[in-house]
Amino acid sequence: MTSEIEKLKSMNKILLVALIIGVFFLGSLTNKIASLEKGSTGTTQQAQNPTGSPEQPAQPAVTIDKIKALFNSKNLVLGNKNSKNLLVEIVDPSCPYCQAASGMNPELNKQIGPQFILQADGGDYIAPVPEMKKLVDSGKAAFVYIYANGHGSGEMGAKALYCANEQGKFWQAHDLLMNNAGYNLMNNDVKNDKTKSQILADFLSSAADSNQLKQCLDSGKYDKKLTEDMATATSLGFRGTPDFFINATNFSGAQNWKIMQGSVK
Repeated sequence: MTSEIEKLKSMNKILLVALIIGVFFLGSLTNKIASLEKGSTGTTQQAQNPTGSPEQPAQPAVTIDKIKALFNSKNLVLGNKNSKNLLVEIVDPSCPYCQAASGMNPELNKQIGPQFILQADGGDYIAPVPEMKKLVDSGKAAFVYIYANGHGSGEMGAKALYCANEQGKFWQAHDLLMNNAGYNLMNNDVKNDKTKSQILADFLSSAADSNQLKQCLDSGKYDKKLTEDMATATSLGFRGTPDFFINATNFSGAQNWKIMQGSVK
């Protein structure tokens, strides 16, 4: 009888040890799952967030003086810098949400989601960039274009816009690059390949002189400028493209102009 009791005690000890080990491994597995879920949050939020960028901590404070300082001869500035409204776009032309904000690629707007369907196509979305251009053209605003790597294939496109701006053809070239054909060209063909300068120049030939564009692209004169733009974007709290400022008010992502227009003076 005593021997059987001792055996039962021994078995209970073994079961207790096994239970403790099981609880330990279960806790470890739970932590790993939680860690994986936390690590995947960015991707999930990027898919769900209608602005096109993952949710991020609040932007650092940007003063109006810091915005005014962007309107200098080193940057791509359009309009009267003394206007009441100073508009900033931080953008990667190869970024799908930047394309959506341009209003020139209705096919892509429809693909991204119903909240981006343009009013002309029966949706509720008013793309902000055309509205900003209207303010610039009417003399009510100045606009600065700042490149940032938000998608990965827009370097040559951004440099082409700088080159086109030398000919006074920024918007013409912009509208070509920010339509469906331009989007496909940048992401599927040209990408960041400097040897594709002729292809890109030919694509933009209806907007600007293609020979001048190719010479400008091949010169590499704006290579350093893109690096400087990235530094500027970072100083403004950039976390994803597109990113906008109306004066000192920040709008992260491809916001509907209905949300942004209240900040216009």
